[in-house]
Amino acid sequence: MSKRILANDGIDAAGKSLLEEAGFEVLTNKIAQAQLVEEINKQGIVALTVRSATQVRKEMIDACPGLKVIARGGVGMDNIDVEYARSKGLQVINTPAASSNAVAELVVAHLFSAFRFLYDSNRMMPVKGISAFDELKKKYAKGNELRGKTIGIIGFGRIGQSVAKIALGCGMKVMAYDPFVKQTEIILEIAGTNGVKVLISTKSMDEVLASSDCITVHVPGGKLIGETEFLKMRSGVVVINTARGGVIDELALIAALDSGKVAHAALDVFDNEPSPSEKILVHPKISLSPHIGASTNEAQERIGIELAEKLIEALK
Repeated sequence: MSKRILANDGIDAAGKSLLEEAGFEVLTNKIAQAQLVEEINKQGIVALTVRSATQVRKEMIDACPGLKVIARGGVGMDNIDVEYARSKGLQVINTPAASSNAVAELVVAHLFSAFRFLYDSNRMMPVKGISAFDELKKKYAKGNELRGKTIGIIGFGRIGQSVAKIALGCGMKVMAYDPFVKQTEIILEIAGTNGVKVLISTKSMDEVLASSDCITVHVPGGKLIGETEFLKMRSGVVVINTARGGVIDELALIAALDSGKVAHAALDVFDNEPSPSEKILVHPKISLSPHIGASTNEAQERIGIELAEKLIEALK
């Protein structure tokens, strides 16, 4: 069997080294989607690793009989026809644990940014900082603290629980909804201790929507929050989406922002990536980042290592 692996969307150097030490040849040259089938077959690729850019659909799976493993560096696998691939005997793996802390930290960074208007003051200070310093000082002097606020976490898997850990450390109250999790114990890793255990029981979706000062979603996809859900939220809520574009209806979000129902939103993911709506990009109440939730140096190294270890096991 060939021992060639194509990391079409890249792989961290640590993961690449592990694979090479195990005797695999790792190709990292990016191949365009249209040429991917031809190159996989021509080069005898047995495993393909992707991030979110490369699509692995039914047609590709059928056209690449030598492919044994499809690996996703990250959590969501909506760019892969997972069940079809498995029905054809391919192994499909991902790295759900590696990026949780990175995404959670971005969520809380956006929260601080929204609560203290940092995203907007960073836009305006270069433009008006000299001519209207006192005006800006007055405009941004009515921020709020996270301590004492309630964060609603929709989707309470690894990432949602990582958000809860940081939120609890900031003095926030945590409410969570997840149809698959009834109760879980979170361990806060505090320097100089063996960890502090916190037991969290999940609530209903409606309870979380109605009782939270800020709401963050951590689900693999689907349409979750639209006009109906916004109506159930507290007025002045902050909404964050670092999960998938489309989980929050963007048109309903803009309407809720314009009405004042939602005070601020923070988005790392968008409909129509990589061409987000201009209305979203220029809205004065939205904090923005370009789908970088898992993109820290530390997370990429963890992803690369976990990916390599799972590939080695799968290709034994």
